[in-house]
Amino acid sequence: MLVSGTQSYDVIAESSAPPAAVWALLLDARSWPVWSRVGSLEVAASQGLSADGQDKVGAVRAFRTGKTVTKERITALDPERRFAYEGVDVPVMLDYQASVDLCETPGGGTRIRWHGTYRVGKGSAWIFRWYLRRFMRDMATGLAGHAGGPIRRP
Repeated sequence: MLVSGTQSYDVIAESSAPPAAVWALLLDARSWPVWSRVGSLEVAASQGLSADGQDKVGAVRAFRTGKTVTKERITALDPERRFAYEGVDVPVMLDYQASVDLCETPGGGTRIRWHGTYRVGKGSAWIFRWYLRRFMRDMATGLAGHAGGPIRRP
């Protein structure tokens, strides 16, 4: 398979919730299917999940979306600031790395920046770039909304 160069996405959402509320949802893999486009958490295929929803660096989370199961390992945690992970087994993508950066806004809400890099087959690079940017934007806005509601701009 011919592989494309590095591709990326970078999406932003804002929530009225404080960073602590957003952070709690990111750490708890069981919450992801509630607020995101992820269909389910595959507990049997995951490793190191915390019973209290406080997953640690090294935990591998397996998520099913439709027929596809992806496995992602948490690589860095900076509480209420940065959640980073890498693809362990992500069909179609190679070298996937992403992070979710949280920044408290002046009103006490949270700015969520979800960004990542990856490589895919050359023939699918353009469509995958479009699809993944849209998918990840929905992830960020779903997280923002579930944590405390999106910020409404007039």
